Amino acid sequence: MFSITWPWLLLLLPLPFFIKSKQVSKNTGGHLQLPGISEAQISVSSTPKKPNRKAYWFMWLCLICALIRPQWLGEPIELPSEGRDVMLAVDLSGSMQIEDMVINGKTVDRLTLIKHVIGDFIERRNGDRLGLILFADHAYLQAPLTQDRRSVAQFLADSEIGLVGKQTAIGESIALAVRRFDMVNDSNRVLILLTDGSNNAGNIEPEVAARIAAKRNVTIYTVGVGAEVLERRSIFGTERVNPSLDLDEEQLQNLADMTNGHYFRARNSEELAQIYQKIDELEPVSRDQLTYRPKSELFYWPLLFAILMSVVISIRSQFSFSKISSRGGK
Repeated sequence: MFSITWPWLLLLLPLPFFIKSKQVSKNTGGHLQLPGISEAQISVSSTPKKPNRKAYWFMWLCLICALIRPQWLGEPIELPSEGRDVMLAVDLSGSMQIEDMVINGKTVDRLTLIKHVIGDFIERRNGDRLGLILFADHAYLQAPLTQDRRSVAQFLADSEIGLVGKQTAIGESIALAVRRFDMVNDSNRVLILLTDGSNNAGNIEPEVAARIAAKRNVTIYTVGVGAEVLERRSIFGTERVNPSLDLDEEQLQNLADMTNGHYFRARNSEELAQIYQKIDELEPVSRDQLTYRPKSELFYWPLLFAILMSVVISIRSQFSFSKISSRGGK
């Protein structure tokens, strides 16, 4: 179906009729007489041909057609009427830069692993509404619940360690998620919290926030990120250390238990991906049927014709001027 976005711009079509062109007065003084060249020849040969006014009108019409922004609307497409509401809370504290994770044989930091695995998780959530919370010193809403999975994935990909501080405000991130879930109805309210540490910032304790979440029917799935063994070289040779000493697994397990959720230990990408199956087991919630119609922009076609017409007029004028100059030089 053909559609016009701004049809009122068609009122500009007769605008040139109301613009009076100013005539430039010509100098009627004497002419310099050159031997062998008649005055009549100069006056005739020095007058260029005026471009066809129809060409200008066609160019103006094309510009107006581009301005009104014509579109072609496709057939209505029904959006999924069932899905889940999933809020992702991702830790951006300083410890997330520890390089103790492996992707395809390459050692990477913890945030890179989360982006890799959760990015794929977001892509698979067809029909679900997703939101994104980033937390460190405090928790910040990066994306509200939406079916625009591409934007959520891009926000996650653009996140950086230290963007919102260096510490870990787990309780504040839970409280922010509960507040956002309060704005939606008929939701199964799932929070996936990914962290590699323990709560050491924010203005609310995690247990207090979890009790509020349980009363509001929010299910918390906690994910503890980080390897258990990391080999590093020192002057005494290679030593094995535990890079996840700051991870409070007991607290994360309690937060999940308080809300009938589940705790995952993510030592590698395979363990982190286990959350897929658990979320898929949740019963989707029915929503109102929504539709949208894909749009194809058409404004560039009349705009292209207008540009081509301006080029043709310019070339013809230049050719006419060159022809006059060659005649005058004879």
